[in-house]
Amino acid sequence: MLLAVWGFLKRHKKKCFFLGAFLGGVYVLGKYGQKKMKEIQEREAAEYIAQARRQYHFESNQRTCNMTVLSMLPTLKDALMYQLNSESLTSLLKSKPSNKLEIWEDLKIISFTRSIVAVYSTCMLVVLLRVQLNIIGGYIYLDNAAVSKNGTTLLAPPEVQQQYLSSIQHLLGDGLIELITVVKKAVRNIFGSMSLKHTLSLLDLDQKLREIRTVIEQPAETSTSEESRSQSLLCCYMMSDEENPLATQACGLTEKDIATIKLLNETRDMLESPDFNRVLSSCLNRGFSRLLDNMAEFFRPTEQDIGDSGSVNSLSSVSLPLAKIIPIINGQIHSVCSETPSHFVQDLLTMEQVKDFAANVYEAFSTPQQLEK
Repeated sequence: MLLAVWGFLKRHKKKCFFLGAFLGGVYVLGKYGQKKMKEIQEREAAEYIAQARRQYHFESNQRTCNMTVLSMLPTLKDALMYQLNSESLTSLLKSKPSNKLEIWEDLKIISFTRSIVAVYSTCMLVVLLRVQLNIIGGYIYLDNAAVSKNGTTLLAPPEVQQQYLSSIQHLLGDGLIELITVVKKAVRNIFGSMSLKHTLSLLDLDQKLREIRTVIEQPAETSTSEESRSQSLLCCYMMSDEENPLATQACGLTEKDIATIKLLNETRDMLESPDFNRVLSSCLNRGFSRLLDNMAEFFRPTEQDIGDSGSVNSLSSVSLPLAKIIPIINGQIHSVCSETPSHFVQDLLTMEQVKDFAANVYEAFSTPQQLEK
């Protein structure tokens, strides 16, 4: 039996050699394939875990954004009420002064200015904090991942985070004062010569607000470049100009603070991007729409109005004298800058465009490959 087998192998030794080599190759390839498959599965599992961890960190960061906005609204409201103190004027009117008409005129300008600036500054606060906290959130994610591996130098240590986030004070300080000045001038141009007896419907108010927004948001006709049209004119109220000393941009900043300067420059680049301009414009559209919605309850037609006009279109069927509209618009700041989640703030925080923009910012700054570009 053995001799027969040995004879067969001798007669077909080349074929047996190739068969053995083939079977050996298949075995080796099989083992190699199993190893590679295991590596791929492990890599996919690691990527899935990393993606899940990053998604969890992102969602946690968005909750922090929302809480930070709500916590800063009382500070914003206090600053606005201090700079535009209409309450002192209403108190004066109760004492029946001789210059009653003059006080009413001042109250008219201050009331409209205060609510309009409240809408602008709240929208800016929502979007600016989304940018800042997602930039710093991306860096923190990378720092956490790096420390768990080899303990490399942090991209955003706690002191840098504190310096960077303190730059929001520009919007609550000098930026807010500059915005008030610009808005007050626009309000005076639109409403300054309007009599207190002049009647306005909700539709008329909408048109007047659009005129004021055009003055504030659109570049001058002499500025025709594509870049100027894609950038928001409101950026200067959220961050100091590049020409200003670095110390004015964040708390105690010096030129040695390279990491903080880098974060501020990245933020400025983001604020000057067309995407940011579009998101902020969408927030402002939603904000002013909600402002009018809040005022609409005071313009509801009575049964007599409906009978007289034969229409239930409350946007145009009911008109109120400006003297009655002033206290309505004056009180809107308490809804716009409410620390308890009002419809106004909730609308802004839950906008899909804001969420998508925040995700894009976080993606850009939590991916090492993106930061290296």
